[in-house]
Amino acid sequence: MGIAVTTFGDFNGKRVDQFHLTSDTGVEVDIIGYGVVVRDWRVPVAGSPRSVVLGFDTFDAYPEHSPHLGALAGRVANRIKDASFELNGKTYRLPANEGALHLHGGREGLGHQVWQGEADEANNTVRFTHFSPDGAMGYPGNVNFEAYYTLSGNRLKLELRATTDAATPISLVQHQYFNLGTTETVLDHMMQVNSSAYTELGKDDLCPTGAILPSRGTPYDLRQPRTMRDAAGNPVDYDIGLVLDSGRSFDEPVATVVGPDQALTLKLWTDRPGLQVYNGVWTDIPVPGLNGKHYGRHSGFCLEDQAFADAVHNPHFPNVIHSPERPYNHWCTIEIA
Repeated sequence: MGIAVTTFGDFNGKRVDQFHLTSDTGVEVDIIGYGVVVRDWRVPVAGSPRSVVLGFDTFDAYPEHSPHLGALAGRVANRIKDASFELNGKTYRLPANEGALHLHGGREGLGHQVWQGEADEANNTVRFTHFSPDGAMGYPGNVNFEAYYTLSGNRLKLELRATTDAATPISLVQHQYFNLGTTETVLDHMMQVNSSAYTELGKDDLCPTGAILPSRGTPYDLRQPRTMRDAAGNPVDYDIGLVLDSGRSFDEPVATVVGPDQALTLKLWTDRPGLQVYNGVWTDIPVPGLNGKHYGRHSGFCLEDQAFADAVHNPHFPNVIHSPERPYNHWCTIEIA
């Protein structure tokens, strides 16, 4: 066990540190200060380390080519319709970066900022902090963000906190792209999610319509394990917000994924109400990834535990407005063994 700190790159004149964590089970995780990106995550398989996330070997590829690989996205993750919202009688306009939508906090959101990191070797934890000023990417309020990553055995736990001096929407997400196997796509992973419903999406903008629909009989019914293929073996595209079952025990994982060679199983626990399931529908990265791999369509899957997308326009969705009296707290644990 232990944490090694090195310089990984430089961004806008700020040094980007890398924190290398190891555990007593031989798991190794590399996290960089830029976007709090989990750059690499290696798990022993038959005595050899296997990378289970998508990332880059060098820093320069991240600002230019990363679709939030391994990053923390925010201030508000996922899509905001019309790149604007109203709060306390005032309209806030955000930069559109996905057609007419605002996605993952904008082009200069939290996943594109250099956070300050501090190693806590006694707990095998790295604490990252970032101050987001009033008006950043159009959002109101001065916000202090904290992210704690702790590696224990085969589990990586993320704890997120934020305090603000004014009412403002906050909804963060870990945006790991996983591939538990050795093939170029993740289509033959077996996925199961404790969810019976999903947020319906508009056909043109993939933004929630506000309707919550039952998943039974749809490709989004993942209550029983299934691959990401249809009955004919064709790929099934996933970019959908699942509504996690309410009244669940937080001791039970909300999602379980088994790799195609059955060597590794991923389990995810979270306190969030939703889980965006995405399997790299739009992924097409023109530069090499870790160990020279090519990342194309379906090369990774994401399990983005979060509040529902576009909650600022749907008051019946779980509330994402935080204030001095209502600080932000969010935890997620991922085990790969």
